[in-house]
Amino acid sequence: MAGLWKETEAEWLGDGNFVGRNATNGTVQMGKPTEGSNVSPMELILIGLAGCTGMDVVDILQKKREPLTGLKVKVRGKRADDYPMVYKEIEVTYMIWGKGINPRSVERAIELSEKKYCSVSAMLCSVAEIRSTYELYESVKD
Repeated sequence: MAGLWKETEAEWLGDGNFVGRNATNGTVQMGKPTEGSNVSPMELILIGLAGCTGMDVVDILQKKREPLTGLKVKVRGKRADDYPMVYKEIEVTYMIWGKGINPRSVERAIELSEKKYCSVSAMLCSVAEIRSTYELYESVKD
């Protein structure tokens, strides 16, 4: 899979609205956040980071046989004041549910994702400082 091209497209729907599509016909609505329920392209980058690292953390914790029942990854980014206004600071918060999950397993899973597996994180860390925290919840995620 390494080195293979990935193809996507974005089709203009009018005004500032676009629909993005991948090769398997997965879609996402994009546009100016002020126009409806759109997600901006820069927000998609943060969503991509959340999904990428979230998938890694789930996989790693499941392989460690931790009793994971839920995970939410919240990401917020602060952009530069000048164009092209790239992200300069990013904060990632992992909210993890499961009774008796070992905090060291969580820390290691996050570290492996951020330093080794998550390609979105690897690209973003070249332009932004990424800081991570986590919260463990014993109850079952609603």
